[in-house]
Amino acid sequence: MVALCRELLISDTSGDDLGHVIVILKNSFYATLRSGHIEVIDQVVEFIREAIPRCSPGSHRASSALAQILAVRTLMNSSFGDSQEAIALFDKIAASQPLGDKTNPSRSDARRWAAKVAYSQFNLYPNLENLERAMTRAHTALAESSLEDNPDLTRYLERLMKTRLLLAFDRNHSISFLEESISLLRHALELSGTQGQNHTAGLSVLHQCLLARFLLLDHREDLDEAVLLLQMSIDHICTIPPDKLRDACTWVAIARALGHHSVPTAYETAMSWMQTSLVFAPTLHTQHAHLLAVKEANKIPLEYASYRVQTGRLEDAIQTLERGRALLWSEMRGLRTSIDQLSSAHPALATKLTTINQDLETLMTSIPPGLTGDIDKDGAPGGTDAFSNFLKKQRTLLNERDALTSQIQGLPGFENFLKMPSFDMLRAAASRGPVIIINHCSLRSDMILVLHDSPPSLIPTAEDFYHRANNLADRLSDTRKKHGLDSMQYDRALRYVLEELYELVGQPVKDKLHELNIPEQSRIWWCPTSVFSSLPLHAMGPIPSKVKVKRYFSDVYISSYTPTLSALIKSREPSVQTSDPLSLLVIAPHDTSLVGVGEEIEVIRRTLGSSIDIGVLDATPKITTESLRHHRLAHFTCHGVLEEGKPFEASFVLHGGKRLTLLNIVRSRLPTAEFAFLSACHTAELTDGSIADEALHLTAAMQHCGFRSVVGTMWAMADMDGRDVAQHFYKSMFSGGDQNIPYYERSAQALRDAVQKLRRKKRVSMERWVNFVHYGA
Repeated sequence: MVALCRELLISDTSGDDLGHVIVILKNSFYATLRSGHIEVIDQVVEFIREAIPRCSPGSHRASSALAQILAVRTLMNSSFGDSQEAIALFDKIAASQPLGDKTNPSRSDARRWAAKVAYSQFNLYPNLENLERAMTRAHTALAESSLEDNPDLTRYLERLMKTRLLLAFDRNHSISFLEESISLLRHALELSGTQGQNHTAGLSVLHQCLLARFLLLDHREDLDEAVLLLQMSIDHICTIPPDKLRDACTWVAIARALGHHSVPTAYETAMSWMQTSLVFAPTLHTQHAHLLAVKEANKIPLEYASYRVQTGRLEDAIQTLERGRALLWSEMRGLRTSIDQLSSAHPALATKLTTINQDLETLMTSIPPGLTGDIDKDGAPGGTDAFSNFLKKQRTLLNERDALTSQIQGLPGFENFLKMPSFDMLRAAASRGPVIIINHCSLRSDMILVLHDSPPSLIPTAEDFYHRANNLADRLSDTRKKHGLDSMQYDRALRYVLEELYELVGQPVKDKLHELNIPEQSRIWWCPTSVFSSLPLHAMGPIPSKVKVKRYFSDVYISSYTPTLSALIKSREPSVQTSDPLSLLVIAPHDTSLVGVGEEIEVIRRTLGSSIDIGVLDATPKITTESLRHHRLAHFTCHGVLEEGKPFEASFVLHGGKRLTLLNIVRSRLPTAEFAFLSACHTAELTDGSIADEALHLTAAMQHCGFRSVVGTMWAMADMDGRDVAQHFYKSMFSGGDQNIPYYERSAQALRDAVQKLRRKKRVSMERWVNFVHYGA
């Protein structure tokens, strides 16, 4: 290219011919830049400078080419001088041609280029003077050109006005800045029509300006219009699903904070788009990533529930939490809905629905080829072709399922088939004892006690409930990471947390239970949200007493946990009847680092004796899941492992170091399973980087695949504790009692008994007995 420039300078080429050659040279220069050769730019600039005097006097092709290349060099070298020269050249070109002249290069092209350079100049040197200059040029260019020819001008102007607004407020300028911005934005939106992404971007900026003016002048019509613009953006065809959800969350925040009448509609819209966002992700991995990508959405169900409580609608609050939490488990559970009634009345429809559900579940729990799990700016994962194919298959299956579900709901007696359960259905979760829901929300936090035969009760909470709970969770987690479980620092932190928890939660709950005449030693269930999912509610205390012996909450009530009310209801559904004798499968891979495994197995055998069949398995994940089908009880004694930021890779380490992951477990169907004891580290602990209210841990996965009750651990466990707890646990669970109570329903009290024995042992630190938790029926 440089050689060509030199030849042209020594040739006789001039006039319009030279102008045409320079335009061709400019286009070739762009191609050279795209290939990575940027060193020629200075020589090309100097060549065009020398060539301009030899071009036709009335033509501006060479000047325009020089100005455009200077604009490029401005971006490459951050050169203020180049930008000034480029703008001056474009101004000269525009001034030399009458308004409306369509000759090339046109006046409107020059104005547009000058606006682009001024915009770049402001980005390189952001100050109020450059901002005003860029805005003036963008506005002038819009007035002299059609939007169809220059679709980028509106975008530039919108961004500039937003920045101008912020700078103006930062410097305490007059509200006239805001008025002008609103006027210019309205004009830009009129020019852009209602189509295209520029229009949605304009809606967003105008919404922010109107909201700012409302906050300054308290004109209610500005707030109404700002909310309307958000609704328009959500409904716009060009707004992608993640942005629809973000806009809905913004609408919620504004309406709730400013007391706008649209609060319920805003929450309903946000909740709807939370659920709809899963439709745009065919696998559990991508669904979780979609929920993570819009962090503000994860608090929407908690906020909406708090709003329901605030307006005195406790039953609606409970339904809201059920609808908006553990979305992934809820969706998976929906694919395994019992269809016994449908099978009896309409077997063909039941078979068809079962097939579709199984195909959807297989799709959701798979990993598409080439799918990395990365999410791009539009909310789509990496591996575009694979993702598109999976998404297409998912949409087809979902459409078939929706059509079939609508057909079934039109049949007599099936009007509520697969619909969100009513409160009357959800209260069945409390059929064996009260459920305490803790809604941890920054706007207001509440504790709701659910009973199966009376209205829900609101338990009073302290004014600083929300922040105190955050501090307790942070203190426990930070101390564990910094000093370790067996440190004095962690022991002190845990004691402090348990004492504070009792004051914050335990005492008010205990008072309410007494008020409702629920006797001590009854079973209760905790359904926590947010940070409470990681706090040991079952071990709160000690309870203030004149007696010297310390008593904790677990001494007074038998605690279990459940991610949702639906999960608890599901765990009580009758299991598939089997003629096989009761048997226990012990999954115990050979691992020299776990010296207590052999003793743990021997203790189980000695404790149970010949009362049930006991099998010991050291096998691969596939054989393990197959073997679990033939046993109603299971006991894992192995390593449990978490992978930061990868909740679906939480796993048990089995034979040869191979891992049985959370996703492997979710894929399993164990209809005869009843109880599992997970004597491994971290089995009820959330993975760092996962969503707390999705409850993605190994204990929940075991529940999902069929086990009615599961014992898990909140953190790492001591090797010898597996032996000691197992001995007392199985002795308690199989020691007579009411034979009409299934073993899985006896497991909560058996765990409480075993933990009490462990607590009384000498030199057993607090974290060791607090560690064990019970989930399910």
